[in-house]
Amino acid sequence: MTYLIQMSMLFAGIATLFQTIGLGPVGARLPIVQGTSFAFIPIMIPLVAGKGVEALPALFGGVLIGGLFHIVIGTFIGKIRFALPPLVTGLVVTMIGLALVKVGIQYAAGGVPAINKPEYGSLLNWSAALVVIFVTLGLKFYAKGMLAVSAVVIGIFVGYLYAMMMGMVSVEGIATSWSRAAPIAFPVPFKYGFEISFAAVIGFCLMAFVSAVETVGDVSGITKGGAGREATEEEITGATYADGVGSAVAGVFGGFPNTSFSQNVGLIAMTGVMSRHVVTIGAIFLIICGLIPKVGAVIRTIPIEVLGGGVIVMFGMVVAAGISMLSDVKWNRRNMVIFAIALSVGLGLQLDPKAVQYLPDTLRILMTSGLLPAAVIAIVLNLILPEELSDESVEEVSGGLSGHGHGSLDGK
Repeated sequence: MTYLIQMSMLFAGIATLFQTIGLGPVGARLPIVQGTSFAFIPIMIPLVAGKGVEALPALFGGVLIGGLFHIVIGTFIGKIRFALPPLVTGLVVTMIGLALVKVGIQYAAGGVPAINKPEYGSLLNWSAALVVIFVTLGLKFYAKGMLAVSAVVIGIFVGYLYAMMMGMVSVEGIATSWSRAAPIAFPVPFKYGFEISFAAVIGFCLMAFVSAVETVGDVSGITKGGAGREATEEEITGATYADGVGSAVAGVFGGFPNTSFSQNVGLIAMTGVMSRHVVTIGAIFLIICGLIPKVGAVIRTIPIEVLGGGVIVMFGMVVAAGISMLSDVKWNRRNMVIFAIALSVGLGLQLDPKAVQYLPDTLRILMTSGLLPAAVIAIVLNLILPEELSDESVEEVSGGLSGHGHGSLDGK
């Protein structure tokens, strides 16, 4: 765990340098922060479920090849944007959040290893998570400046102190973890081995599309919010290249996929600070932390319940971000049906993965993510369905619940 945390920080910093400083055609040379992406979690969980560390060679093989494929996407991302309107991208981001909220609840209740044990879901576990949530909300709504921006981090820190007071983590445990970690350590190529899994390769390659679309939106948001202009084709292409290179290099050394962080777009719009050198300093700080295992050793002592409180807020915000993207959709009856079918199939497969238990392993893993089938359905239907459906056809499938207002349904 310490090594994985270390690599996540190290290669988030390296990938950020690709964006801010650039390397030939790689990098947008904009203040874009890169980091380990939530988007890939719904793909990774089915790959490692029931296997643990044994599945890591295949997982990191998928990260590497997916990163290389992400680089290829950068050469034509501008040409396929017509197939990825807000209806599709908003649905995908919403599905990512819906897949993750279960993880947040499980963390807050005690973590997956504690399921079926008496302590799972105990009041003590939930109290630690709730402390984080309440502190985060309090700072978000009643504080200003850095306190508001750092609300989640401060909430986790307060939750950590609460967990120490309640005996959930001890000073001795922290000291032991600190003492066992090396003062400095460097990444090891293929530390967990390398293995090609078709399920992992296909899953990571398909998710690269989603990540690339997110990056296009982030670059556009940064240039509009910070410089008052549209992003250039070179900036979009370079940013997508940086996503791919950062992910591929991370996969070689046991790091997870990196993508641009949308949170930074809001910070730039709020502060007006457009200097990429500020982000470069942050990247260097991440790299230093990634080379010092003791930092990761302390982070790993944070109780899972405390992390649960933080990720409940963050994963919920992913859902909210998806819904915000969907607000740009013209909710005519055609788009309602596309959204309904894609959401029903995707969310249904997430909730009941045994429904496809007899499919071949590769296809089963991809289907039970829910995310990929929903994205494919939305993209295909958006391309092949006529521009409008009749009122009668919508009434037939909606049972009279399609609504009859003239607001957003008519795009007014």
